[in-house]
Amino acid sequence: MSGLLARYEKMIASGELRADPDQRIAATRLDRLQKELEAKRPGGLIAQFFNTGPRRAQGVYMWGGVGRGKSMLMDLFHDNLGIAEKRRVHFHAFMQEVHAAIRDARRHQPGDPIPTVAERLSEGVRCLNFDEMVVNNSADAMIMSRLFTQLIRERDVTIVTTSNRPPRDLYKDGLNREHFLPFINLIHEELEVLGLNGPTDYRLDRIGGLATWHVPLGDAATQKVREAFFRLTDFAPEDADNVPSEELAVSAKRSLHVPKSLKGVAVFSFKRLCGDARGAPDYLAIARSYHTVIIVGIPVMGPEQRNEAARFVTLIDALYEHKVKLFATADAVPETLYQAGDGAFEFERTISRLNEMQSEDYLALGHGGDPSTSALRALDD
Repeated sequence: MSGLLARYEKMIASGELRADPDQRIAATRLDRLQKELEAKRPGGLIAQFFNTGPRRAQGVYMWGGVGRGKSMLMDLFHDNLGIAEKRRVHFHAFMQEVHAAIRDARRHQPGDPIPTVAERLSEGVRCLNFDEMVVNNSADAMIMSRLFTQLIRERDVTIVTTSNRPPRDLYKDGLNREHFLPFINLIHEELEVLGLNGPTDYRLDRIGGLATWHVPLGDAATQKVREAFFRLTDFAPEDADNVPSEELAVSAKRSLHVPKSLKGVAVFSFKRLCGDARGAPDYLAIARSYHTVIIVGIPVMGPEQRNEAARFVTLIDALYEHKVKLFATADAVPETLYQAGDGAFEFERTISRLNEMQSEDYLALGHGGDPSTSALRALDD
């Protein structure tokens, strides 16, 4: 296999990528890791017998905003890594596998299932590559510290992962977060943390030329937002039936079903988001967890849909304040969505925001917001 750094520089020279200093630092570090993993273990048979010298190459944790090239670098690393004992998996899918393995282990043997699960997951794997590490629920938070300690320190697995957040912000403000803090310490002790958090959102290149608001409802509009989804997630359109869903934690007692959820992109129907009884906590959970939201089936609303219109206002406020990219199919342009009924005057602000959210300047913003300044924060309980 050729070195990752050589491949990266070749892509820049051909114009496939733009030169980026943060990316190059990460590419250089991953190139070194590739060489370490491909090299024979140091010291020969005698040194290995006496367990001397390093056994495991130090992993890497790459974090940064949307579109900074983290997944691209992860793909380059995995594709160029010349060992058979490697695995690349989306973090959400991996944690589903972990929970299934824990249930299976408990059915077949008493006691702590974590060592058994770690042994199973590390079989034939020296390098485990995760895309989009995120922690949205207490169940995952309780498992991760012990599981990854086993994988890294007991099973000598090298971890390479990407995330939109620095380690200190994983599961921030989550229930029983104190049980998760050892995992954050583990990351800093065992992985090199690299930030790719510059101002350029390279993911915009993937949606260049695509409008974000599509009318009227119908197959043509649906096809446009489908195209945006597949461009943003690199998911094969022919495998559309297998796009994963997610149970997004809203509180310790309640979750929200996300019909399609992949790489920070979520797809909802208007009916699911605003037709049911939902409020600010639901919409804040969505805005914090996804950099892009696709909403299909937004109708024109009249006085009898005042509740739906009010929820839609709250939803757009949350998405706007967290700089979430919005793609939508609708029955009308924003100006004529809700013209009469309770709150129609207040809806004017939503119209303004919906129009701004279609602008190039808004789409270039990185995902995130300061919840301390949010008008919705008081309702987030």
